[in-house]
Amino acid sequence: MLLNITFLDDATRPPVPSLEGLTDEQRAAGHHLRMVHDHLRDNMVTLGKLIERANAGRVTRAEIAAETGDLAMVANYRRFGNLCGQYCQVVNTHHSIEDAHIFPALGMQSPAFRAIADRLTAEHVVVHELLERLVDALNALAAEPSPARFDEARTIYHALERVLLSHLGWEEDAMGDALGYFGLF
Repeated sequence: MLLNITFLDDATRPPVPSLEGLTDEQRAAGHHLRMVHDHLRDNMVTLGKLIERANAGRVTRAEIAAETGDLAMVANYRRFGNLCGQYCQVVNTHHSIEDAHIFPALGMQSPAFRAIADRLTAEHVVVHELLERLVDALNALAAEPSPARFDEARTIYHALERVLLSHLGWEEDAMGDALGYFGLF
């Protein structure tokens, strides 16, 4: 279920350059990014609760499809084409905007920020693969409730939670201030 995903080691992330003399106005873009990420973090809590309800037999397949389809990160993931290099697959709008617009502009600022943009793009690929597998695992669990299906959904959820939360936090640290500093947002 997770064997063919290439997880990235957080310790191999490039260093974040220091930006001096930021104004409150320049920091506002990073605060906005954090607010968007907080919404994604809230979606993770909802997914975790949905898995527990499915394991307890308190949710149907239709309810899982409806509840996951209403999550912003899943709806957006299905709505837009993948700009991470995996054509014909859908991605999250937030990541699509970053990949198509923000990361290239950030990467033009210096080699250090190019390395950060490249790493964030690579992390998007892992996040999206895990998100897609989680939705499939939740649907399989609803169709065939069993301890094995629950373990699969829970394993994928915890992998997604670990990867996504780490990614969101590092992204905020790595580029939050840079967005306003370089006028990218």
